[in-house]
Amino acid sequence: MTYDDDLPFPAALAAAMAAPFDYADGHGVDFEPFPAFLSVAETTDWFQAWTGNHEIDGSDFHVFGQDGTGGYAAFWSVRPGRPLAEQPVVFLGSEGETGVVARDLGDFLWLLADGCGPLEAVTSYEPGGTAPAPPEFAAIAERFAPDRRRSATAVVASATAEFPDFEETLMDFCR
Repeated sequence: MTYDDDLPFPAALAAAMAAPFDYADGHGVDFEPFPAFLSVAETTDWFQAWTGNHEIDGSDFHVFGQDGTGGYAAFWSVRPGRPLAEQPVVFLGSEGETGVVARDLGDFLWLLADGCGPLEAVTSYEPGGTAPAPPEFAAIAERFAPDRRRSATAVVASATAEFPDFEETLMDFCR
């Protein structure tokens, strides 16, 4: 699934990105949402720099935010013919941290509602180890994915189980 620079956020993602993220002095979610997806050119420039491979583009990634070090959260368009909201959410860290953090947008909403962001999902998330998520995230998850309630641990485990070769796939692009 490729996209152009006018691709809007799905409504559920727009709602989540408008909610307040609180880093809580290192005990909250380290995430800075973007107001729109990165452009195709920006994504390609970043992906080529990230992989060291100038023969590829980043058209399979739809970047919507970053952590404080510049690692990106994105939809990974790996399910042909499926809408963006049904694509997995991944994290590609500035220091090489990678992982599939949610199977789709509904799961991502519950990840946020449990006080876990993309960086935390691939590095250091421990249940109860972070500040509670603002209540807006649970309300957004209830509104857009009411039948999908799960803990962040369960969300990440199912995403990792469905896409166990994600890191290997990325490393195949690297030079």
